[in-house]
Amino acid sequence: MNYRKSLTALAVAAGLTVAGCSNNQAEGPAEPGPATTSQAAPHNSADVEFAQQMIPHHEQALEMAKLARTRAQSQDVKDLAADIEAAQDPEIQTMTGWLEAWGEDVPSGNGGHMMDDGQMMDGDQMGEGMMSDRDMAELEKGSGAAFDRMFLTMMIEHHEGAVAMAKEEQRDGKDTAAIELAKRIESAQTAEIKLMRQLLGE
Repeated sequence: MNYRKSLTALAVAAGLTVAGCSNNQAEGPAEPGPATTSQAAPHNSADVEFAQQMIPHHEQALEMAKLARTRAQSQDVKDLAADIEAAQDPEIQTMTGWLEAWGEDVPSGNGGHMMDDGQMMDGDQMGEGMMSDRDMAELEKGSGAAFDRMFLTMMIEHHEGAVAMAKEEQRDGKDTAAIELAKRIESAQTAEIKLMRQLLGE
């Protein structure tokens, strides 16, 4: 299966825009949508919570994606991991900028590590779809086809959590840039979930 061709086909069929997944296309990577904000821009607590929870959520996805560079066997999995890095790292920078402009706390950058009891290291509640430290340790020990299956299974759950958080932001948020980012996250990760299920043979 050609991962990128299949993902593009799924996205077109679903009417979705997939950020960071057109690296091999002639037009180059998808341009990020409007993401500027300012302290004076109207926002609410839902916008703040969205950014504060999505940053560590993305950071953990990046940790998982980096493991795939050397541990994955399938080129499709490696391509997926590269696309996740390309899309989510800039989104972390964008959301960090929002929180700084709003005068809100920025997550510490611990990669979103979770304790096995489902608590973040700082005591906050576990983000939706986040892996525990035990999960991450198991993934780090994996390699080859076993790693591929573990990575895809975990990343589906991780993406489903991000989609749920993005839907909450669209429902409850106020900042237009944050809502637009939430829409892009939902679209991109929904398409990737479909592809990952195909790669698992589901």
